[in-house]
Amino acid sequence: MTVNIPSDVQRGATAALQQAYPGGYAGNVVLKDFILAGGGCINPGGKLSTSVGTFFLKWNDAHTLPGMFAAEAKGLRLLRDTRTLYIPDVMAAGESGSYQFLLLEYLEPAHRPKDYWERAGQELAQLHATTGPSFGLDLANYIGSLPQANTLHDSWIEFFIRQRLQPQLTRARQASLADTTLVKQFETLYTRLPDLLPEEKPSLLHGDLWSGNIMAAQQGIPCLIDPAVYFGHREVDLAMTTLFGGFEPAFLEAYHEAWLLLPGYPDRFNLYNLYPLLVHVNLFGKSYLSQVNSVLRQFLS
Repeated sequence: MTVNIPSDVQRGATAALQQAYPGGYAGNVVLKDFILAGGGCINPGGKLSTSVGTFFLKWNDAHTLPGMFAAEAKGLRLLRDTRTLYIPDVMAAGESGSYQFLLLEYLEPAHRPKDYWERAGQELAQLHATTGPSFGLDLANYIGSLPQANTLHDSWIEFFIRQRLQPQLTRARQASLADTTLVKQFETLYTRLPDLLPEEKPSLLHGDLWSGNIMAAQQGIPCLIDPAVYFGHREVDLAMTTLFGGFEPAFLEAYHEAWLLLPGYPDRFNLYNLYPLLVHVNLFGKSYLSQVNSVLRQFLS
């Protein structure tokens, strides 16, 4: 193999593929080659060539990030079941030794056709049309490498405060990344959110929709990867597409045409982006606090 896969992961992946392809190669699945993908800052992963096909394999320490891939597999399946934006098929999510691993359909990167961003916007609107009875999800998952609680709520604003902003702010305070002044500013913001955020039915969300988690695959169709799925307000996904760049204006225009957004949505995007910004504070440090403070000034001044 080009890159060494831990032996426990090799055994787990082989067993999972053997179960999925019982014919195998004379009854045995053979792992042939592995090429590490670039850009994975949390989990090693890459292209796995085997005797029964080519797959995407990633793994990590099961004790450090417990349940990460089982939750991701469920999220991918929920998204795939909508039959809207393309989602890689989940082959297996399991544990082997001290490791956990995820085996997915391998998607060959492709060039983006002219209508790529329009199609992505239209299909995200179709995905968001999948709704649930409550905000949240029946299991916790991860946002990056941080735990993401999804305790169900009937109120979107209560969910956003208690399951999104407060946990990240508490983590930042405990790590001395946020001071008491910032905490008090957020507490004031919480009292104003009922007048700032509209309620809608809970939409199925990707949950981590930045430019690194959308790709062109299979003749250039838009494809979503690495989700942090839950049922929430659809503007959360759209807000994050504006945070780190990479989405063309045609994307939001096509979404807005497919499903009209309520007036004032650009300001609400800033509010919703407080969550990923706090996540970045906790993952990467105080440099992201300036953006957090900028949003707070917009709504507290």
